[in-house]
Amino acid sequence: MFPGTAGGRMEIDLSDKTAVITGGSRGIGRAITLGFAEAGANAVPLSRTESDVEAVVESVREQGVESRVETLDVTDSEAVEACFGRIDNDLGIDVVVNNAGVNPDAALGTPESVDDEGFDFVTDVNLGGAFACARAAEPALSENGGTLINVASVGGLVGLPRQHPYVASKHGLVGLTKSLALDWAPDVRVNCLAPGYVATDLTSELQENETLRRSIEERTPLDRFADPEEIAGPAVFLASDLASYATGATFAVDGGWTAR
Repeated sequence: MFPGTAGGRMEIDLSDKTAVITGGSRGIGRAITLGFAEAGANAVPLSRTESDVEAVVESVREQGVESRVETLDVTDSEAVEACFGRIDNDLGIDVVVNNAGVNPDAALGTPESVDDEGFDFVTDVNLGGAFACARAAEPALSENGGTLINVASVGGLVGLPRQHPYVASKHGLVGLTKSLALDWAPDVRVNCLAPGYVATDLTSELQENETLRRSIEERTPLDRFADPEEIAGPAVFLASDLASYATGATFAVDGGWTAR
Protein backbone atom coordinates (compact mmCIF):
# COMPACT_ATOMS: atom_id res chain seq x y z
CA MET A 1 0.00 0.00 0.00
CA PHE A 2 1.27 3.46 -0.85
CA PRO A 3 1.98 5.90 2.00
CA GLY A 4 -1.00 8.19 2.47
CA THR A 5 -3.54 5.70 1.11
CA ALA A 6 -6.65 4.52 2.86
CA GLY A 7 -8.20 1.10 2.32
CA GLY A 8 -6.08 0.59 -0.78
CA ARG A 9 -7.34 3.79 -2.44
CA MET A 10 -4.78 6.42 -3.28
CA GLU A 11 -6.09 9.69 -1.88
CA ILE A 12 -4.61 12.76 -0.27
CA ASP A 13 -5.87 13.76 3.15
CA LEU A 14 -4.14 16.74 4.74
CA SER A 15 -6.73 17.28 7.44
CA ASP A 16 -4.12 17.39 10.19
CA LYS A 17 -1.98 20.03 8.42
CA THR A 18 -1.77 23.80 8.10
CA ALA A 19 -0.44 25.27 4.87
CA VAL A 20 0.78 28.84 4.40
CA ILE A 21 0.86 30.15 0.84
CA THR A 22 2.57 33.40 -0.10
CA GLY A 23 1.08 35.23 -3.03
CA GLY A 24 -1.97 33.20 -2.11
CA SER A 25 -4.77 35.56 -3.09
CA ARG A 26 -4.60 35.46 -6.89
CA GLY A 27 -3.87 33.17 -9.81
CA ILE A 28 -1.69 30.16 -9.05
CA GLY A 29 -1.48 31.04 -5.36
CA ARG A 30 -5.24 31.22 -4.96
CA ALA A 31 -5.66 27.86 -6.69
CA ILE A 32 -3.00 26.30 -4.44
CA THR A 33 -4.63 27.76 -1.33
CA LEU A 34 -8.02 26.33 -2.27
CA GLY A 35 -6.41 23.03 -3.30
CA PHE A 36 -5.00 22.59 0.19
CA ALA A 37 -8.35 23.49 1.72
CA GLU A 38 -10.12 20.91 -0.45
CA ALA A 39 -7.58 18.32 0.74
CA GLY A 40 -8.63 19.11 4.32
CA ALA A 41 -5.76 21.36 5.39
CA ASN A 42 -6.09 24.65 7.15
CA ALA A 43 -4.91 27.13 4.52
CA VAL A 44 -3.58 30.64 5.10
CA PRO A 45 -3.05 32.84 2.03
CA LEU A 46 -0.60 35.72 2.36
CA SER A 47 -0.64 38.80 0.16
CA ARG A 48 -0.13 42.55 0.42
CA THR A 49 -3.77 43.43 -0.33
CA GLU A 50 -6.13 42.80 2.56
CA SER A 51 -9.34 42.72 0.52
CA ASP A 52 -7.92 40.04 -1.77
CA VAL A 53 -6.83 37.97 1.22
CA GLU A 54 -10.23 38.29 2.87
CA ALA A 55 -11.98 36.96 -0.25
CA VAL A 56 -9.79 33.86 -0.39
CA VAL A 57 -10.05 33.25 3.36
CA GLU A 58 -13.82 33.23 3.00
CA SER A 59 -13.59 30.61 0.27
CA VAL A 60 -11.21 28.53 2.38
CA ARG A 61 -13.56 28.57 5.35
CA GLU A 62 -16.40 27.39 3.12
CA GLN A 63 -14.44 24.12 2.84
CA GLY A 64 -14.86 23.64 6.59
CA VAL A 65 -11.23 24.33 7.51
CA GLU A 66 -9.47 27.13 9.36
CA SER A 67 -7.73 30.18 7.97
CA ARG A 68 -6.87 33.70 9.05
CA VAL A 69 -6.45 37.11 7.44
CA GLU A 70 -2.81 38.14 7.28
CA THR A 71 -1.21 40.65 4.93
CA LEU A 72 2.50 40.47 4.18
CA ASP A 73 5.26 42.05 2.14
CA VAL A 74 7.76 39.21 1.79
CA THR A 75 10.64 41.66 1.35
CA ASP A 76 10.17 42.93 4.93
CA SER A 77 12.05 40.30 6.92
CA GLU A 78 10.87 41.57 10.32
CA ALA A 79 7.25 41.44 9.17
CA VAL A 80 7.83 37.95 7.78
CA GLU A 81 9.16 36.70 11.13
CA ALA A 82 6.25 38.24 13.03
CA CYS A 83 3.62 36.94 10.59
CA PHE A 84 4.86 33.35 10.60
CA GLY A 85 5.14 33.50 14.39
CA ARG A 86 1.49 34.50 14.72
CA ILE A 87 0.32 31.76 12.36
CA ASP A 88 2.42 29.13 14.12
CA ASN A 89 1.07 30.15 17.53
CA ASP A 90 -2.51 30.03 16.26
CA LEU A 91 -2.61 27.07 13.86
CA GLY A 92 0.86 25.59 13.62
CA ILE A 93 2.71 25.38 10.28
CA ASP A 94 3.23 22.12 8.39
CA VAL A 95 3.57 23.34 4.81
CA VAL A 96 4.87 26.55 3.29
CA VAL A 97 4.45 27.37 -0.39
CA ASN A 98 6.68 30.21 -1.58
CA ASN A 99 4.58 31.46 -4.48
CA ALA A 100 4.93 35.25 -4.22
CA GLY A 101 6.56 36.56 -7.36
CA VAL A 102 6.75 39.52 -9.72
CA ASN A 103 7.85 40.21 -13.28
CA PRO A 104 6.96 43.87 -13.94
CA ASP A 105 7.29 45.67 -17.24
CA ALA A 106 10.10 47.79 -15.79
CA ALA A 107 12.27 44.67 -15.51
CA LEU A 108 11.59 43.39 -19.03
CA GLY A 109 13.76 44.09 -22.05
CA THR A 110 17.30 43.81 -23.25
CA PRO A 111 20.01 43.47 -20.59
CA GLU A 112 21.23 47.02 -21.14
CA SER A 113 17.73 48.45 -20.70
CA VAL A 114 17.11 46.98 -17.22
CA ASP A 115 18.21 49.32 -14.43
CA ASP A 116 19.37 48.39 -10.93
CA GLU A 117 16.04 49.26 -9.34
CA GLY A 118 14.10 46.94 -11.64
CA PHE A 119 16.57 44.11 -11.20
CA ASP A 120 16.69 44.44 -7.41
CA PHE A 121 12.91 44.60 -7.06
CA VAL A 122 12.39 41.32 -8.90
CA THR A 123 15.16 39.44 -7.13
CA ASP A 124 14.18 40.85 -3.72
CA VAL A 125 10.63 39.49 -4.06
CA ASN A 126 11.18 36.28 -5.98
CA LEU A 127 14.35 35.06 -4.29
CA GLY A 128 14.97 37.14 -1.19
CA GLY A 129 11.34 36.92 -0.11
CA ALA A 130 11.29 33.17 -0.53
CA PHE A 131 14.43 32.82 1.57
CA ALA A 132 13.01 35.08 4.30
CA CYS A 133 9.82 33.01 4.49
CA ALA A 134 11.74 29.73 4.52
CA ARG A 135 13.98 30.96 7.32
CA ALA A 136 11.03 32.20 9.38
CA ALA A 137 9.09 28.94 8.95
CA GLU A 138 11.98 26.57 9.61
CA PRO A 139 11.45 26.10 13.39
CA ALA A 140 7.82 25.07 12.90
CA LEU A 141 8.56 22.95 9.84
CA SER A 142 11.38 21.12 11.62
CA GLU A 143 9.25 20.46 14.68
CA ASN A 144 6.35 19.15 12.60
CA GLY A 145 8.28 17.25 9.94
CA GLY A 146 6.98 19.71 7.42
CA THR A 147 7.39 20.54 3.77
CA LEU A 148 8.57 23.62 1.90
CA ILE A 149 7.53 24.09 -1.72
CA ASN A 150 9.08 26.83 -3.83
CA VAL A 151 7.25 27.93 -6.97
CA ALA A 152 9.80 28.77 -9.63
CA SER A 153 9.07 28.68 -13.36
CA VAL A 154 10.29 27.18 -16.60
CA GLY A 155 12.39 30.34 -16.40
CA GLY A 156 14.23 28.63 -13.56
CA LEU A 157 15.23 25.77 -15.86
CA VAL A 158 15.83 27.44 -19.22
CA GLY A 159 16.49 30.92 -20.50
CA LEU A 160 13.69 33.27 -21.53
CA PRO A 161 14.56 36.28 -23.68
CA ARG A 162 14.06 39.78 -22.29
CA GLN A 163 13.21 38.51 -18.79
CA HIS A 164 16.67 38.61 -17.23
CA PRO A 165 15.92 39.51 -13.57
CA TYR A 166 13.02 37.05 -13.53
CA VAL A 167 15.07 34.22 -15.01
CA ALA A 168 17.96 34.94 -12.64
CA SER A 169 15.66 34.92 -9.61
CA LYS A 170 13.90 31.70 -10.63
CA HIS A 171 17.18 29.90 -11.35
CA GLY A 172 18.27 31.05 -7.90
CA LEU A 173 15.10 29.61 -6.39
CA VAL A 174 15.83 26.22 -7.95
CA GLY A 175 19.33 26.34 -6.43
CA LEU A 176 17.99 27.48 -3.07
CA THR A 177 15.63 24.49 -3.08
CA LYS A 178 18.58 22.13 -3.42
CA SER A 179 20.70 23.74 -0.70
CA LEU A 180 17.81 23.99 1.79
CA ALA A 181 16.94 20.33 1.15
CA LEU A 182 20.49 19.33 2.05
CA ASP A 183 20.67 21.42 5.22
CA TRP A 184 17.20 20.57 6.53
CA ALA A 185 17.02 16.85 5.75
CA PRO A 186 15.66 14.63 7.13
CA ASP A 187 13.37 16.88 9.17
CA VAL A 188 12.01 19.07 6.36
CA ARG A 189 11.42 18.12 2.74
CA VAL A 190 12.09 20.96 0.26
CA ASN A 191 10.96 20.78 -3.35
CA CYS A 192 10.23 23.12 -6.21
CA LEU A 193 7.57 23.46 -8.90
CA ALA A 194 8.45 24.96 -12.28
CA PRO A 195 5.20 25.92 -14.02
CA GLY A 196 4.97 26.84 -17.66
CA TYR A 197 2.58 29.48 -18.92
CA VAL A 198 -0.60 29.55 -16.82
CA ALA A 199 -3.90 31.25 -17.65
CA THR A 200 -4.16 33.93 -14.94
CA ASP A 201 -4.81 37.66 -14.91
CA LEU A 202 -1.03 38.18 -14.89
CA THR A 203 -0.76 36.56 -18.33
CA SER A 204 -3.94 38.10 -19.72
CA GLU A 205 -2.09 40.35 -22.16
CA LEU A 206 -0.21 37.37 -23.56
CA GLN A 207 -3.44 35.43 -23.94
CA GLU A 208 -5.19 38.34 -25.66
CA ASN A 209 -2.34 38.90 -28.13
CA GLU A 210 -3.08 36.21 -30.72
CA THR A 211 0.45 36.19 -32.13
CA LEU A 212 2.12 35.82 -28.74
CA ARG A 213 -0.46 33.32 -27.52
CA ARG A 214 -0.04 31.10 -30.54
CA SER A 215 3.76 31.25 -30.34
CA ILE A 216 3.59 30.05 -26.72
CA GLU A 217 1.05 27.35 -27.51
CA GLU A 218 3.08 26.12 -30.47
CA ARG A 219 6.20 25.97 -28.28
CA THR A 220 4.26 23.91 -25.69
CA PRO A 221 3.72 20.26 -26.64
CA LEU A 222 0.32 20.19 -24.90
CA ASP A 223 -0.58 23.22 -27.06
CA ARG A 224 -2.24 25.36 -24.39
CA PHE A 225 -1.79 27.41 -21.26
CA ALA A 226 -2.28 25.56 -17.97
CA ASP A 227 -5.23 26.18 -15.70
CA PRO A 228 -4.12 27.34 -12.22
CA GLU A 229 -5.65 24.20 -10.69
CA GLU A 230 -3.17 22.13 -12.71
CA ILE A 231 -0.38 23.66 -10.64
CA ALA A 232 -2.31 23.27 -7.38
CA GLY A 233 -2.54 19.49 -7.77
CA PRO A 234 1.23 18.92 -7.87
CA ALA A 235 1.68 21.26 -4.89
CA VAL A 236 -0.78 19.27 -2.80
CA PHE A 237 0.92 16.05 -3.91
CA LEU A 238 4.37 17.30 -2.84
CA ALA A 239 3.01 18.17 0.60
CA SER A 240 1.53 14.71 1.08
CA ASP A 241 2.99 11.40 2.18
CA LEU A 242 2.71 10.21 -1.41
CA ALA A 243 5.83 12.33 -2.05
CA SER A 244 7.58 11.24 1.15
CA TYR A 245 10.85 10.34 -0.60
CA ALA A 246 11.06 13.51 -2.70
CA THR A 247 13.35 16.32 -1.58
CA GLY A 248 15.67 18.71 -3.36
CA ALA A 249 13.82 18.14 -6.63
CA THR A 250 12.30 20.50 -9.15
CA PHE A 251 9.15 19.28 -10.88
CA ALA A 252 8.38 20.85 -14.26
CA VAL A 253 4.64 21.36 -14.71
CA ASP A 254 4.99 23.00 -18.08
CA GLY A 255 3.03 21.11 -20.71
CA GLY A 256 6.30 19.74 -22.04
CA TRP A 257 8.04 23.11 -22.56
CA THR A 258 11.37 21.93 -21.15
CA ALA A 259 11.23 18.55 -22.92
CA ARG A 260 12.29 20.15 -26.22
